[in-house]
Amino acid sequence: LDLVVDYGWLTVVAAPLFWLLQFLYKWVGNWGVAIILLTVIIKAVFFPVSAASYKSMAKMKLVTPRMTKLREQYGNDRARLNQAMMELYKTEKINPLGGCLPLLLQMPIFVALYQALTKSIDLRGANFLWIKDLSMPDAVPLPVTLPMVGDHLNILPLVMVVLMVFQQKVSTKVMGSAVTEEQKQQQKMMLVMMPVMFGFIFYNMPSGMVLYWVVNTLLTIVEQSAILKKT
Repeated sequence: LDLVVDYGWLTVVAAPLFWLLQFLYKWVGNWGVAIILLTVIIKAVFFPVSAASYKSMAKMKLVTPRMTKLREQYGNDRARLNQAMMELYKTEKINPLGGCLPLLLQMPIFVALYQALTKSIDLRGANFLWIKDLSMPDAVPLPVTLPMVGDHLNILPLVMVVLMVFQQKVSTKVMGSAVTEEQKQQQKMMLVMMPVMFGFIFYNMPSGMVLYWVVNTLLTIVEQSAILKKT
């Protein structure tokens, strides 16, 4: 039976992830709890990368006055400004792309876990809290049929959207004054657009996958809040 399960091009990542998930399930006896523990383990593995990213953001806040002076000094000369900014980043050992690195590194894990959860038969009919089947959307029945919603509502993706909005707010506080006014306006747009976009993407996904992202977002909020308090 194992030979007919094809995880695709990320088998080298998906197979070990599902093996670990099975190991956790045998230990705790519930697939939902096993997914939560797996999320915590993955988050712990990537914590050094995340910590370095937040450290880079904190340094960006410290050099903000110097960046402002550079913008005033070079005005519309974008080439000279970019060169001066890169020299500043190099001197202060700041990675301007550091904030994106944790997400980029976790994307293969996310895709591999999606393959593992959707292709494996083990999660069929597995329940957790109000979720009756972790391989399907949670689909909570409604007493009435609503337009564009139907007779059921997927609660977990809505929880995810709320947590993502809160996480975006915390992330904005972490960045603080290390962004320009234009970037602040972009952040305000992303505060709404990003969670709504993810809500549409995740709404009909397997609830096990959404559970992973909910726990991951919650842990990210805790991480960023701790960094914000420290800095």
